[in-house]
Amino acid sequence: MKIILHNAWRSSASYRVRIGLGLKQLAFEYRTINTLQGEQFAEGYRAKNPMAQVPTIEIVPDVGAPVVLTQSIAILEYLEERWPELPILPRDPYQRAKVRILAEIINAGIQPFQNTATVKRVKALGGDDHAWVRPFVSEGLAAFARVAAETAGLFCVGDTPTIADCCLVPQLMAGRRFGAVLDPSCDALLAIEARCLALPAFANAMPERQPDAVPPVKS
Repeated sequence: MKIILHNAWRSSASYRVRIGLGLKQLAFEYRTINTLQGEQFAEGYRAKNPMAQVPTIEIVPDVGAPVVLTQSIAILEYLEERWPELPILPRDPYQRAKVRILAEIINAGIQPFQNTATVKRVKALGGDDHAWVRPFVSEGLAAFARVAAETAGLFCVGDTPTIADCCLVPQLMAGRRFGAVLDPSCDALLAIEARCLALPAFANAMPERQPDAVPPVKS
């Protein structure tokens, strides 16, 4: 069996899936989709991902047809169900729901306002894309912090990393890129982030460690 991840180094949704694969200790082949150059719109890729987004994962068995999945949360849920060892969802139903709530605060409540297509449209309309993004990130993460406070331990829900942490760490990275100012209530999230980044699954998935990473421009 082979796992192929079509992704982009700075995409927060791609980053989530790289973390999940690391937590599951699943080796994968990294395939770059350069979203700034429009590679996601190529006919061959769009046949796999009609939304022309990243990531897309292909799970190729030794015999039979491959499984092709899009949308980062669906991919993470599939990894959990296919490989339940080293779980990234708690066993308790209430805690599982809390993980999903936290994931969707980011996935549905923050990330769509900062994705490449959105910020390009804002710029095309003459707006400041960073100024557009910042309040959505700041307010969304403050809400995330309030919800996480009810169940947090060492990580967002309890004392082991979950899908919620897979979403939090990339979102904090994106927030810094756009210059978002965090509410003091987010200090607990920064502590969780530090614990996450001490783990190989999170550290190895960091954007700057990916083969397609673009070095920062020196001033």
